[in-house]
Amino acid sequence: MDNIREEILTTIEKNSRIDICELAIRLGVEEIEVANALAAMEKEGIICGYHTMIDWDKTSIEKVSALIEVRVTPQREEGFDRIAERIYNYPEVTSVYLISGGYDLLVSIEGKSLKEVSQFVSEKLSTLDTVISTATHFILKRYKDHGTIMNTRTEDGREKVSP
Repeated sequence: MDNIREEILTTIEKNSRIDICELAIRLGVEEIEVANALAAMEKEGIICGYHTMIDWDKTSIEKVSALIEVRVTPQREEGFDRIAERIYNYPEVTSVYLISGGYDLLVSIEGKSLKEVSQFVSEKLSTLDTVISTATHFILKRYKDHGTIMNTRTEDGREKVSP
């Protein structure tokens, strides 16, 4: 059963919209077995949610994403958990990770403009009492996200002109 669960997880991580029937055929098992395994993994908290990946650059909607490295003072008996919880409860925050290296947390946020993201960092994030410092990195272009290649290169059909 563990092998089937692993294959289900690997498949739905790449395509969460796959039909249960198709998944059962790929795995060589009955649909009910796949449905039961999915329901069990959802109940156990192994499957935490299903997401749609959008290439916002191909829409008219303005979105700015940034990765913020955050150095904090861990709290006694709480470590980094309490400050991470305070940060991930902001609606602008899409992800928070505890990381190794010169910073403690990596925070991913989204906003409508560079100014909005900058204001979040300076007015909300940097003012938290345990935050020592931050470094903001704006995402300028996504090449690959969650295993999906975002922009495939197209060949330029124009004839080259040299001076």
